[in-house]
Amino acid sequence: MAWLTTAEINDMGFAEVGENVYLSSKASYYNCENIRIGHHVRIDDFCVLSAGERGIDIGNYIHIAVFSSLIGSGKIILGDFSNISSRVSIYSSNDNYSGAFMTNPMIPSEFTHVTHGDVHIGRHVIIGSGAIILPNVMLEEGVAIGALSLVKKNCMAFGIYLGAPAKRINERKRDELDLEKAFLKKEI
Repeated sequence: MAWLTTAEINDMGFAEVGENVYLSSKASYYNCENIRIGHHVRIDDFCVLSAGERGIDIGNYIHIAVFSSLIGSGKIILGDFSNISSRVSIYSSNDNYSGAFMTNPMIPSEFTHVTHGDVHIGRHVIIGSGAIILPNVMLEEGVAIGALSLVKKNCMAFGIYLGAPAKRINERKRDELDLEKAFLKKEI
């Protein structure tokens, strides 16, 4: 994987970029002035980050795997220690599929009925490959989303969710909270 240099990253005009950041040169970054990137972040090849008016905020110790996308007008927040597996799509804007309106961004908004809403991915959340997260969704701390799931509603803390639409199927252990404390103690 080819990583952008610090100079290349600085030239892109991000709102903020932390230390120890690895951004693939094969990923696409749009509206960088609305994207904040924390410390210890890795964004892999062929990802698309397209920040709308409200922006994208990426916390610390985050991995966004190959072919993932974060797109839309609403705010997208990735909490510390969250993990976005390959081919995950996070949308803060979504067309209306009912047929009552026209669709796609080339149509003036008076003819569409696009939903815009913030997406908040909490700390220690892991989202499995191929999952889709729609606007106006909060994944609380410690949530695990199974591969190929469709998330249309909020997910409560430390639950394991699976399916289309995603449903809570089990509880997730909280050991990672103690591991985080030990890790951060060692890092300092």
